[in-house]
Amino acid sequence: MSGLPWAGWLAGIALFAAGFVLATLASRSVARFMLERSSRHHAAIVRRLVYYVILVLFTIAGLREAGFAPDVILGAAGILTVAIGFASQTSASNMISGIFLMVEKPFEIGNLIDVDGTMGEVVAIDMLSVKLRTPDNLYVRIPNETLIKTKVVNRSRFAIRRLDIKVGIAYAEDIDRARSLLLGVAGQSPLCLQEPKPFLLVLDFGASSIDLQLSCWIQSIDTLTARSELMIGIKQAFDSEGIEIPFPHTSVYAGAHSEPFRIELTGDGVPVAEQTETQQPTETTEEDPADAIKARGEGAPTETR
Repeated sequence: MSGLPWAGWLAGIALFAAGFVLATLASRSVARFMLERSSRHHAAIVRRLVYYVILVLFTIAGLREAGFAPDVILGAAGILTVAIGFASQTSASNMISGIFLMVEKPFEIGNLIDVDGTMGEVVAIDMLSVKLRTPDNLYVRIPNETLIKTKVVNRSRFAIRRLDIKVGIAYAEDIDRARSLLLGVAGQSPLCLQEPKPFLLVLDFGASSIDLQLSCWIQSIDTLTARSELMIGIKQAFDSEGIEIPFPHTSVYAGAHSEPFRIELTGDGVPVAEQTETQQPTETTEEDPADAIKARGEGAPTETR
C-alpha cells in the first residue's frame, strides 16, 4: 500500500474533476453564444463537441499524472475502438448516418417532422438517434439509419403551408353556390391568409357526390386548429343553406332473420303487411252432393251379373 503513488492518483482525480466542471461550464457558455448567432441544431452540436474534447483532454492528463503512459493509453484506446467497431456495426452505421444528417440538415431542433407515420417535434439530434415528442406527449427515439433510408416530411421548414380540405356535395346542388359558401368560410376565418388567396377545385364526380377541395394558406403552427375550425364552419354553412353532404349507407344482412318486411298499399293508401302462408285464411267452398257421390264412386268395383 505504501508503494502506491497516492500523490499521482490524487492529482489525476483532481484533474478529472476539474475537467468535468470546466467542460460543463465551457459547453454551456459556447451554447449560449451560438444560440445568438446560429440555430439550435448547430448550438447543440458545438456544445457536445466542446464538452467531450475538454473532458477527454483532462482525462488523459489525469491518467498521465496517475502514472499511465500516454502511448499505452492511446494504443489501448485504438484496439478497443476497433473491437467495439466490429461488435457494434449497427451503432457505427447510425453514427455515420448521424454525421450525414448534421451535414445535410433536413430538419433542426424544434421542427415538426413526419417519419414513416410518426409525427413529432424534434427535441434532440444525437450521433446515434433523433428524439421526437409527439403531439400526445410521447417520447420517440428514431435511429439515424432509419432517417437516412426513410422519407422524412418536415412540416415546419417553411413559415406558411397550404391546407387542403375535401368535401362532397350532392349532384342536385349548385356548384357555384357551394363554391361561394366555401370561399366565404375561408375568407371569414382569421387563420386563413388573404395572400395567397384561397381557391376551390372540383376534383371528381364521385359515386354519390361531386368532390370539391377548398385550399387556403395558413401559418404552419396553426395547421390542426385551422383544419378543425374550417371543417366546423363548412358544416354550419351547408346546414344553414340546406346544401346536402351525401354519405354512404350500409345494409347488414344476417340471413333469413334479417329479410326485409314486405309492405303493400291498398286502394285507400293504408299499408297492409303481407301475411305468410301459415297466417293466410283458408277458403272454404260447398261441395256438390252429386260430385261427392261421383268422387266416392270412382275406383269402386262394378258388379256384373
